[in-house]
Amino acid sequence: MAEMHVEVVSIEASIWSGEATAVYGRTTDGELGILPGHTPLLGALAPGYPVRIERAEGEDVHIAVDGGFLFVHKDHRVSVLAQEADLATDIDAAAAREALREAERDGGPESEGARDRALARLRAVGETV
Repeated sequence: MAEMHVEVVSIEASIWSGEATAVYGRTTDGELGILPGHTPLLGALAPGYPVRIERAEGEDVHIAVDGGFLFVHKDHRVSVLAQEADLATDIDAAAAREALREAERDGGPESEGARDRALARLRAVGETV
């Protein structure tokens, strides 16, 4: 099975790097699936959604991302560049649910970003929201 190198980085750290058979993310233009050999592109990630990385061996990697871009390079490498990113395995679902409730209760302009972060985290851990 063909693979491609994928790297997920946030402003603060490298989050995940490895070989993958597919990468899925939601951009501002809609859902996007990247397979090995995909044409180069740059897509702005939609707020509130995670990125899913399929690996040939092992479980899929789910990452909550907040802001950023998905970039397919000319050499077919894939980079996910995010303001913030969290591996699903590092996410506390109860804390994310509480953050979502708080953001929805507050309703101010700053709460929209907090709501999107909480939604991405909940979706990354497999919760339906």
